[in-house]
Formats: sequence, C-alpha cells, structure tokens
Amino acid sequence: MNWIVENLQNALDTWNGKLSEIWQLLTQSPETFKGGGIWHVVVDIHGAVQAIGLALLVLFFVVGVVKTCGSFAEVKKPEHAVKLFIRFALAKAAITYGLELMMALFRIVQGLISTIMNAAGFGAASDMVLPDSIVTAIENVDFFNSIPLWAVTLLGGLFITVLSFIMIMSVYGRFFKLYLYTAIAPVPLAAFAGEPSQSIGKAFIKSYAAVCLEGAIIVLACIIFSVFAASPPAVDPNAAAVTQVWSYVGELIFNMLVLVGTVKMADRVVREMMGL
Repeated sequence: MNWIVENLQNALDTWNGKLSEIWQLLTQSPETFKGGGIWHVVVDIHGAVQAIGLALLVLFFVVGVVKTCGSFAEVKKPEHAVKLFIRFALAKAAITYGLELMMALFRIVQGLISTIMNAAGFGAASDMVLPDSIVTAIENVDFFNSIPLWAVTLLGGLFITVLSFIMIMSVYGRFFKLYLYTAIAPVPLAAFAGEPSQSIGKAFIKSYAAVCLEGAIIVLACIIFSVFAASPPAVDPNAAAVTQVWSYVGELIFNMLVLVGTVKMADRVVREMMGL
C-alpha cells in the first residue's frame, strides 16, 4: 500500500517542483536565465542584425518618401523636410537603443508581477500534500481491493506529471519568445522610418509587450490555483478507498487542467485584454 501512496505523492512532488520553478522563472530576467549564457548569444545576434536593420532603415525611409510625397518640390518644403528628418532620427534611435527600450519595458512588467505577488501575500507557490485521510484509507485496504487503486493512482499520477510538464513548457516558451523578439528586433523597428511601413514596427512593439504581460497572467493563474490548493478537494471519509482516491484525484486534475489551460492561453488572454 505504501507504493500507492508514494506514487501519488511523487506525482504531487513533481507538480510542486514545476510550480516552484515557474515562480522562480517569472521573477527572473532573460539576462540571468540559465546563467546568462543564452542572453549573451542573443545580444551578439542583436548586434549583428542591427547592421541589417540600418540598411533596411534607409530602404523604408526612401520608400516612405516616395509614397508620401507627390513630387520632389514637397520634400524641399521646410515642414516636410523637418518631419522626414525627425522620423528618420527616431527610427535610427529605435534601432540603436532598441535593446535598452525593450529591457525597460520588460522591467516595468516585472515590477507589475512583483506587485501582484506582494499584494497577494504569496512569496512562493503552495505545496500540495496528500491528505492524511486518503493515506489512512489506502493503508487500510486489503490486497484485492488494492488492485483498482493501483490503476487509479497510475493514471492519476501520469496525468499530474504530464500536466506539470505541459505547464512548465509554456513558461519556458515565453522565455524563448522573449529571446526571439530581442534577437530580431532591429528589422521590424526599422519599419518606423517610413510612414506606410510604420504599422510593422507598431505591431512588433505590441506583440513584445503582450509576451511580457503573459508573465502577469501566469502569476495570477498560479495565485488563484494556490488558493484552491490551500483547501484540498472534499472527500467522503466513509466511502470506499477507491472512491475516495478517485474523487480526490479527479477534482485535483480538474483544478490542474484549469491552471494549465490558463497558462497555455496566457498569450490569447493578454491579446483579448489589450485588444491586440
């Protein structure tokens, strides 16, 4: 019977470990993630792509001038010339200091995440432990009645383990998206140089902000789940052990599915909230 208890508790320990890892990841910056090795490579790529971004800057600027100005005489007007110069200068600054601007935006969102955590009073995710009533019920089961218990605990433990890995993959996916956006940033930011193409740059900034805000949605989802976990699923102590375990595991998996679904849909939730 101890094997059944250990199997369930091991699955819960896996879930607790992944949930704790999520809390750590959400308070980390890309610069410190995995020792900062990935960030150094991304920054090097960003620097190399800047040269391409500056070349595209001129291209987008020329195309913008051609499309917005009907003739060369319009370009010679002081108001048009100043407007074009300011646009070019701002686009050049966006490419040159794009990394600093993106990290400033990321730090603002990290401050939001810290505020949410402090306001909720959660320094870490609540650990889930198998209730004593379930442990007692399992230990009092004879051999023949323990056979269906093995099946229930195997399925339940497998589901919980799979859900924990799906959830942590979604959070790792957010970090990878942050690296991808940072590495390629100079190319879409160069689009600000031309008025017809500026929508590309705006869409890039909005998408990057949405990726950053995913962290706040994931934190909120984890906090709500932690409140759920603080009060374990109600189980009838007079029912058979198999019924008790099935009821407990079933409700637990349902709550976990809600959390995993919210974490996976964090990007969609942010885009719906922000109208992106």
